[in-house]
Amino acid sequence: MTKAINRLRDYRADTAIILGSGLNSLVADPEQDLIVPYSKFSEIPKPSVPGHVGRFVLGDIEQTKIVFAQGRVHLYEGHPARDVTSIVRILAEAGIKQLIVTNAAGSLNPKFKPGDWMMITDHINLTGTSPLIGSANFIDMSDVYSPRLREKFRAVSKPVGMVLHEGVYAGCLGPQYETPAEVRMLQNLGADAVGMSTVLEVIQARALGLEVAGFSCLTNLAAGLSKEPLSHQEVLEVGKKAAADFAQLLTAALS
Repeated sequence: MTKAINRLRDYRADTAIILGSGLNSLVADPEQDLIVPYSKFSEIPKPSVPGHVGRFVLGDIEQTKIVFAQGRVHLYEGHPARDVTSIVRILAEAGIKQLIVTNAAGSLNPKFKPGDWMMITDHINLTGTSPLIGSANFIDMSDVYSPRLREKFRAVSKPVGMVLHEGVYAGCLGPQYETPAEVRMLQNLGADAVGMSTVLEVIQARALGLEVAGFSCLTNLAAGLSKEPLSHQEVLEVGKKAAADFAQLLTAALS
């Protein structure tokens, strides 16, 4: 692990981006010497979900050095919260100061269409757990998604012609999708999108003092809001198409 963490640390990037399902196209065919597989770190379980490659890529956007985390692990794969958030701890150890988390999510808001992006303003943790269990680490979650970064991304979204919604993300356990009744419940709770990741990573990131921004690629309407059946293949396909819009947003924000 020492050699692997040094490769990340020696790159001297301040920003990392965790890429969710279908968003791997943001890192196109990296050279081998820019890849650090998750398997080099004993703490990170092997991702088992299609669309999650399982590696760090040393890249850049507009001359800003970025560590891309291609893929994540989830609670529903059978891992405890501490293991699910191991990627975040490694990034922090490598010197990352800003973490951008992305995910594929179902839209709970009828005004938010599949293929659109939602900037996360707040979240609801419905996983029933926390990566901080076992400690008395009382973290203030008032502004977990950085107001400074949200303003920055908000400001550049219009010039690049991108529809960037803002809303609340509900993180659930999975792996099953929500029932129509559960979708109605989540709407009543004030959530605009629902997924099976992100919330634990963000809790861990804030506990480590990282500045966080979060984005959901809305790949489908949640159950009961559309007659179409839900599938992971649809998630991957829509995510791949929407990745180009997000790349434009990142380029404008980081230039």
